[in-house]
Amino acid sequence: MNFLGKAALAAGLALLAAMPAQAETRVTLKAAKSGSSYYQMSVQIAEAMKAGTDGGVIVTVEESQGSQQNVMEVRARGGDYVFTSPPALVAAARDGKGAFEGKENPAFGEIRALFPLPSLTMHFVMSKSSGVTDFAGMEGKNILLGKGSFGATEGEKYLELFGLDGKVKIADVELSNAVPALKNGQIDGFVTAGSFPAPNVVEAAASTDVTVLSLTDEQVAQTGRAKLVIPAGTYAGQDADIVTTSLPVVTYTTTKMDDETAYQLTKTFWEEKARMGEESPWWTGVDAALLENVTGKLHPGAVRYYEEAGIALSDAQK
Repeated sequence: MNFLGKAALAAGLALLAAMPAQAETRVTLKAAKSGSSYYQMSVQIAEAMKAGTDGGVIVTVEESQGSQQNVMEVRARGGDYVFTSPPALVAAARDGKGAFEGKENPAFGEIRALFPLPSLTMHFVMSKSSGVTDFAGMEGKNILLGKGSFGATEGEKYLELFGLDGKVKIADVELSNAVPALKNGQIDGFVTAGSFPAPNVVEAAASTDVTVLSLTDEQVAQTGRAKLVIPAGTYAGQDADIVTTSLPVVTYTTTKMDDETAYQLTKTFWEEKARMGEESPWWTGVDAALLENVTGKLHPGAVRYYEEAGIALSDAQK
């Protein structure tokens, strides 16, 4: 190779060395306690983002003690922060109400939605041997509510609403022991909240005959929650739809996140959702209709994706 050729090669190599490596976007996703279904979902989302962007977006999953902590942390987090929460909690933070009374912060007004997750779905699971087929039949029965969870609090509220306060025996058993306790007759039923199909309900239905109670439209209205229908065949022995309630859960970030990252996160989630559904059935219940549960604004990057995809948004969401 002559002098000019060597010089050209050296210049080309120098130019290559000076070029930046392919940009890699790093995001932190804070969801729930490890071992919970929402933590598992977050891990699946992280894997989907890496696969769907060929490593262009790397998501680190961070354990959380709950949605309230997730929302509170927006005050100190940057543009790489993503978290999960029910929309009602985000609204409470924005308005300084409920758990956020006296804790107002301008950062709460900068929270923006990206995409919905499977809803927290209420399940009232009764053993077939109990003979219970509706809420009135729960009177005098031994029911496991669990402690400290959304399902426990919500279950207790429903018992009051439906005239069962003080008429049901509350079992002193941990929710993690619900299935064996149901099988051995220690309890007549249990209450749990989780994305459907809920693993503990799948286990209960597969190992013993159960009835998952349906709410009437009047009862759904009494709860003030969103109506949700669990399709027939979701659980073993379930030959009819189950009408119940749910608490929507949404993935959020803040206006600190740049539009391109929010766009990529949203676009990749929807493009990878079908593949995730092949691994975990709870993703099959997520569709664009769940965006109706987003009561605040979406991130402009997410709005860009939904408009490109022809998914209608309300003026209040843009």
